Amino acid sequence: MTSAKRWLLPDGVEEILPLEASKLESLRRQLLDLYESWGYQLVITPLIEFLDSLLVGSSHDLDLHTFKITDQLSGRMMGIRADITPQAARIDAHCLNRQGPVRLCYADSVLHTKPRGLLTSRVPFRIGAELYGHAGVECDIELICLMYETLLAASIDDIYIVLGHVGIFRTLVQAANIDAETEAALFEAVQRKAYDEIDTVLNLAVTDDTLGTMLKRLARLSGGDATLQEAVEVFSSAPASVKSELQELLDIVDGVKIRYPNIQLCYDLCELRGYEYHTGIVFAAYTSNYGRAVAKGGRYDHIGEVFGRARPASGFDSDLKTIARLSSKTFQQKSAIIAPGLNDAELRAAVTALRAEGEVVIINLIEGELNSQDQQDLNCDRQLVNRGGKWQVESLK
Repeated sequence: MTSAKRWLLPDGVEEILPLEASKLESLRRQLLDLYESWGYQLVITPLIEFLDSLLVGSSHDLDLHTFKITDQLSGRMMGIRADITPQAARIDAHCLNRQGPVRLCYADSVLHTKPRGLLTSRVPFRIGAELYGHAGVECDIELICLMYETLLAASIDDIYIVLGHVGIFRTLVQAANIDAETEAALFEAVQRKAYDEIDTVLNLAVTDDTLGTMLKRLARLSGGDATLQEAVEVFSSAPASVKSELQELLDIVDGVKIRYPNIQLCYDLCELRGYEYHTGIVFAAYTSNYGRAVAKGGRYDHIGEVFGRARPASGFDSDLKTIARLSSKTFQQKSAIIAPGLNDAELRAAVTALRAEGEVVIINLIEGELNSQDQQDLNCDRQLVNRGGKWQVESLK
């Protein structure tokens, strides 16, 4: 690489410059304060760890997005985290070992081998919350509401939440005795909403016409409130477990609407994101200003089983960089005071006192006064000057 090219960064990897970094940090602090006010405790997880614990309960997709390295001390394979959820699950199951519900939150960078979508970062900054130890719908209601509050706090406009339940699809597939290979083909077609392919697969694989019809109609159940009413009709003769899972979704919807009557909810009962590890409700937040989910989450019970304790679990996360980019919130940088770089005890005392009061004081390291461009770059609008033997703050002219 020539010296002229040394400033180039890998595709999908970006630097965060001062103005954006200030906005990102302000949002991070605000959201962590929000989570703390709901009782969520901050955890900081390791950047790298052994692969066999890092990928526990995760999908094949996450495996592909994880950078692998060899530990030079043990010779074992390690991974650079591509997701923080499995690490938080280990902390709950193994490190904290509490009996009641545990609320954890986090905010840190992860690394992906390739971008998850067009114009997305390979180094997203994940911020999220997880709730362990409670299997009831109250847990999922709380997390959906907290996800919604996260986006409201960031002043993201036109939010709508899409809800689904992967358990309904999984239960119907098991009831229809669909083999693993056919299930994979059906899953792939459902993800693409390729209705003709879905119907073809089901016609060949399912002998029970009632179950086959339910699976066909499930793939088409997406939309507004009428979708839930249609789902109740579609599954009126479904196995009891399917009815129970649908009722769980209905109860969660009711709980969220009670708390936020004006929230925009949509439904997609064939949303199978995270199918390999999600066990129940799945939810995602969208806005008209962005083509992908702004935040997403769901229930993933039993992920802590390999760590010695199978615990109910649900959570959500988002990329703070995306939230900052979509936020309409105005973040004002603190204006600064410029002080001369003199060896003066009273000046140093004045600077220390101003900083203790929360002011930004910058020592001028060059001779002479700052020009207008320097003042703008440093965001200085005041200066420390000596008047009558006393240091005082005056506006810059």
